[in-house]
Amino acid sequence: MQTVESVRGVARAPNVSRIPIVALGWSLSLFLALSFVLCVLLGLVVPDFELHQPWLQFFPGFTWLTWPSFLLGLIESFAYGWYVALISGPLFNFFAGRGW
Repeated sequence: MQTVESVRGVARAPNVSRIPIVALGWSLSLFLALSFVLCVLLGLVVPDFELHQPWLQFFPGFTWLTWPSFLLGLIESFAYGWYVALISGPLFNFFAGRGW
């Protein structure tokens, strides 16, 4: 049975790793931005697959394919990575810290 320590009034399980939010944000954002670039490149190589269709529903303002639209998709990909990190990282740390 694990013991639970109290740190600043919050119960925490001992030896629980915490996810660093900044590292998670950067890694997810760069992963999504690189994935976006690779998908755009693949869409240019194989235009008959219409790979741009999913981007139209996930990225407001994105059209196929202009430089401003490409940059907008890149920025939105990066922002989605930070959004996921800022929501999921603290939730993970909260629940892992409680030993659930």
